[in-house]
Amino acid sequence: MHHARTRRLLSIALLLAGGLTLATTLAWRGGESRELDTQARLARQQLELHRQALAQQIERYRALPQVLALDPDLRAGVAAPVDPATRQRLNLRLEQANRTTRASTLTLIDADGIAVAASNWREPGSNVGERYGFRPYVQQALREGRGRFYGIGVTTGVPGYFLSEALRDDAGRAIGVIVIKLELAAIEQAWPRDADTVLVSDALGVVFLASRHDWRYRTLAPLDTRARAELAATRQYQGQTLRPHAGRQLHTLPDGSGLVRIAAPEMPGLWLWQREPFDDTGWTLHLLHDAAPVAAAARQWAAIAGASWVALAFVLLFVQQRLRLGALRRRSRAELETLVQQHAEELRTARDGLVAAAQEADTGLSRRLAHLPQGVVIIDADLRVVAWNARYIELFRFPPDLVRVGTPIEHVFRHNAQRGLLGPGPVEEAIQRRLDHLRSGRPHMRESEKDDGTVLEIRGNPLPDGGFVTSYADITSYKNTARELRTLADALERRIAERTADLEQARREAEAANRYKGRFAAAAVHDLLQPLNAARMFVSGLRARLRDDETRAIADSIDGALAAQDGILASLLDISRLESGTLRTDVRGFALGPMLDGLASETGVLAHAHGLQFDHVPTRAWVRSDPALLRRVVQNFLSNAVRYTARGRILLGCRRDGDLLRIEVHDTGPGIPPNRQGEIFEEFRRLDAGTAGDRGAGLGLAIVERIARLLDHRVGLHSRPGIGSVFAVAVPLVAAGTEPAPPPPEPPPADDGSPLRGCRVWCIDDDPHVCAATRLLLRRWDCDVPLSDGPGAALAAAAPDNAPDLVLLDVRLGAQDGPTVFETLCERWQCTPLVILVTAETDPALHARARAAGWGFLAKPVRPPALRALMTQLLLRRG
Repeated sequence: MHHARTRRLLSIALLLAGGLTLATTLAWRGGESRELDTQARLARQQLELHRQALAQQIERYRALPQVLALDPDLRAGVAAPVDPATRQRLNLRLEQANRTTRASTLTLIDADGIAVAASNWREPGSNVGERYGFRPYVQQALREGRGRFYGIGVTTGVPGYFLSEALRDDAGRAIGVIVIKLELAAIEQAWPRDADTVLVSDALGVVFLASRHDWRYRTLAPLDTRARAELAATRQYQGQTLRPHAGRQLHTLPDGSGLVRIAAPEMPGLWLWQREPFDDTGWTLHLLHDAAPVAAAARQWAAIAGASWVALAFVLLFVQQRLRLGALRRRSRAELETLVQQHAEELRTARDGLVAAAQEADTGLSRRLAHLPQGVVIIDADLRVVAWNARYIELFRFPPDLVRVGTPIEHVFRHNAQRGLLGPGPVEEAIQRRLDHLRSGRPHMRESEKDDGTVLEIRGNPLPDGGFVTSYADITSYKNTARELRTLADALERRIAERTADLEQARREAEAANRYKGRFAAAAVHDLLQPLNAARMFVSGLRARLRDDETRAIADSIDGALAAQDGILASLLDISRLESGTLRTDVRGFALGPMLDGLASETGVLAHAHGLQFDHVPTRAWVRSDPALLRRVVQNFLSNAVRYTARGRILLGCRRDGDLLRIEVHDTGPGIPPNRQGEIFEEFRRLDAGTAGDRGAGLGLAIVERIARLLDHRVGLHSRPGIGSVFAVAVPLVAAGTEPAPPPPEPPPADDGSPLRGCRVWCIDDDPHVCAATRLLLRRWDCDVPLSDGPGAALAAAAPDNAPDLVLLDVRLGAQDGPTVFETLCERWQCTPLVILVTAETDPALHARARAAGWGFLAKPVRPPALRALMTQLLLRRG
């Protein structure tokens, strides 16, 4: 029987161990696979962000060689040999262009591959006179019209990305090359140093950009003889030793990424290697993502599975044990009568023990009370001592012959009074007070502190047949702990008060920093919009002088790029103002229909230009919101719908939802996957399905989310991939009211007899580029521009006989305020001409000030049509 039980237990143990092994193994593999997919998705997202940043850095300069290739001076510089004066003029021209674009180097190369001029002509390592015909970007440009190449500069020794464009003569033959060199060190330095590793390799598998220095100039695959000959001929990595990379592939995922171990350069642990080609450059972006979470997740899943299996086994064993206990109960029921007999015998024995204890009580010192930690004394109805324990004698240090059976408790009280244990006051009164309390039979509890610091808790309770039992507990340690806790609580209260003061100070500092951030954002946007405003005016003046369609198309492209940059800066400013809380709102009730009708009219034209059907359901509802901010939200929904809908239909309409009105925009675009619907409201998040050349900066929905949060509106999104999306914003409904009708727009003036012809205009701005561009634009409109300069020159030139008809005035003139300068000028002119504030400031108070003074107001960057219309309107109104 013993062997059968052993075999049975061994079988159960083997079953449990086998099941545990199988469960943990399957859970390990499942957890590893699941976490590996999660980490691969995160790595792909991070790699896409790095790819976008690198593409944006290169895209900023991609069109510059094409524009410079059209410059007639540069074309003349490579069409024939140049003299020193011409070379000097070309060097200065390239130096100025390079200072404006902030590239690394601009170089002009003739058809023989010799550098004719360069922007770094002043530096010791100048490119001028060097031979670059062996470089691929020169050969590609002469052969195909343009080229691109990454390598180490043969003259400067500084690596960079070279973009080249061929310069052609009137017959279309390539006569030279203009080259721009971009240093990508800023992108490389922005990559993380202590987490994932980012690499960029060329078509030969050579790593030339890396977030870790020991990865740079390593080969990801062996180079054959032809590749080494090509590197030697182009001197692409001159002076650098190409070291091989060593590693071992452990696992390959369906998307091409893999789990690897890397030996050279030394990188302990497991790494997830993610790759992605970079546009049309032949480069490949790599991301080495730490795969430690994969093993941790596998261990966690295995632990959970093992614990679950063990719990299941314990449940089964518990059920089996309950069944066995049931059988034991049935077997034990037969023995119950025997046990009852035994218990009866034990009760008789206990009764005899009680009798013996009663006999022992005659001696006073009871062994039944010896185990108690308190001192106990029992008196009878005649107030005589009948029992006590040794702890009672020990606490009060009574002499051996004082406490006896039958001793009056009054004698004990008197002995304590002689030792001063009954407190101050008459001794007889204290003794009598205690005796009266014992006779009353009332329970009591109090604390008493002895001279040596011992604190006793005294509890007294009457006995049913008369008499009293009193216990004395030593609570000295408890009282000391309570005092320490009170001291600690006082200290904690002081620390809490100090921390509260620190937090209040931190809050005030954070609020001050938030205000400084808003001021900094306004100043930064003003400085950024100054050159952008000048550029757009220069482009407008340039376009009017161009005659051929191809050159006008280039000018239109430049204007479109500047407009896109303007939109990004405006969006960044809006986000800054929303985050800092400086954006003011004007929440009120208004009719929603006119606003939606205007948006529908604008969007309809844009949608039809993209080949889309646009429908609008009118509404007569009134809502409560900020009209300008709500228009911004719906306009973002509509522009995204046009941008991401390749074909089909867009619908703008409203739907009631209780006390709310949902403004909805439906489209038949590609839809948004559920796992990305939360991401699109973050900054710089863009879907990959945007139409070519019409992808936003990823700020529109981020601004929508912040505006909705500011106005307490709820933004909704419902999307199904492959079918379309519905964006909605819910606003409160209000009762219909009245609102003032907007003034009818004034008709634009006819071209003939324009009031601008001969109009005297002063342009006052602290940026020389803005002044030059404005002067060029105004003269093209036949305006007389006697002054286009800063505030100092304007104050020096102002006199009573030379007041202009109209002043274009910037608000921020260095350290001076534009309106203040204008007041001084009016005093010197002795009259007040018309004025238009042209500024990058977005403060609503400034706009209100201009409106109250009857001034015009335009935000930078200024669109020339808007400037001409406002000038015409002001002149006609005064005339």
